[in-house]
Amino acid sequence: MDKTLLIMAAGMGSRYGGNKQIDGMGPHGEILLEYSIYDALQAGFTKVVFIIKRDFEQVIRDMVGDQLAKRVKVEYVYQEFDTLPAWYRKPADRVKPFGTVHAILCAKEVIHEPFAVINADDYYGRAPYQLVGKRIETLSEKQEACMVGYYLKNTGSDNGHVTRGVCATTPEGRLTGVTETYKIQPFPDGTIRDTNADPNGVVLDPNSLVSMNLFGFTPWIFEIAEKRFADFLKSLKADELKAEYVLPVLIDQMMHDEGLTVDVIPTDAVWFGVTYKEDKPYVQDLLRQMHAEHTYPEKLF
Repeated sequence: MDKTLLIMAAGMGSRYGGNKQIDGMGPHGEILLEYSIYDALQAGFTKVVFIIKRDFEQVIRDMVGDQLAKRVKVEYVYQEFDTLPAWYRKPADRVKPFGTVHAILCAKEVIHEPFAVINADDYYGRAPYQLVGKRIETLSEKQEACMVGYYLKNTGSDNGHVTRGVCATTPEGRLTGVTETYKIQPFPDGTIRDTNADPNGVVLDPNSLVSMNLFGFTPWIFEIAEKRFADFLKSLKADELKAEYVLPVLIDQMMHDEGLTVDVIPTDAVWFGVTYKEDKPYVQDLLRQMHAEHTYPEKLF
């Protein structure tokens, strides 16, 4: 079965202080999305779609896209203001993108098969691609989706706070809701706490499942997302210049109104990324070790 990996690579890392999507992390300057692509191909994915800014295309082609195209089909789509609905008039002062729902909608004309969605600047581990790849092969054409759930303890940064979507599930593993939890950070006593409202922090369960934006869908989602994104745009006031419509909100709405069911697939994999510049040496050391242990070949592509 054809399976697509949809990579959201149109954003800039504001806390990181630059475009971390193209910052070399591996021992030969590999960027994180190269590892995601390598792991996805090992799991049987047959196409890669990059969601990018137009002026970013040549960079991606030079770094990975042209070499990748020798092995699988590659597509480029653009998250720009000119890909908004023709009837919508963007406020002149708006500079912020409209969120991850708009991002995936930019790919609706090139994806006609089950697909997984990831962030370009995250390392997800190899096993999650096997898990999501296997599940999307069996999703019903409509009303089913899946999400890989990471244990909170495996998704933090020692260099600052992070935001995570903490998942609530049924005993059978169906998603019932995602709570965006802000300013999560480790404490010296080994606990993980939410410090958003209390500097001393509210202790969180380290084994809580959280969303890291690794979802599996069928093309049906585009049909619903297009309608709901239009409703979102219509609801915006002229002075709302930073509001975004994001995938967890869409999924929550679809669970309640369209009967969407989302299977949460737990994984023991350790997520890592470069939320802060101080994360980079840690990430580089981990990748260097994985190459040395032959988890990855000397050259990915």
